[in-house]
Amino acid sequence: MAPEPAFARVTSFHPKGLHRKQGASMTISLPALLILLVIAAVCGAIGQAIAGSIRGGLIVSIALGFVGALLGPWVAGKLSLPEPLMVTIGGHPFPVLWSIIGAALFVALIHLVSRRR
Repeated sequence: MAPEPAFARVTSFHPKGLHRKQGASMTISLPALLILLVIAAVCGAIGQAIAGSIRGGLIVSIALGFVGALLGPWVAGKLSLPEPLMVTIGGHPFPVLWSIIGAALFVALIHLVSRRR
């Protein structure tokens, strides 16, 4: 059996923080990865629109979608709120609603920090 490529190993997310089990790895197929990127881009773009930001393109939207997917569930966990809209892609859950909320919070935080006076 061929060894698994290093780029296919992903650290899993848990509401209490990032962790990686010894010897555990997560693999995802190319079509699932492309679907995940599209969903992250849409979540990031919606988060940008909610926060009032129009700068950035596809890459920024994808990055915001993934940052929102980390920040949103963390906030939800701290507030003991459930995840009402979870999409499973390639056997791995993606928190759509909290990704949008997390992206909007992250953009709003960036606006607060970088506001020119």
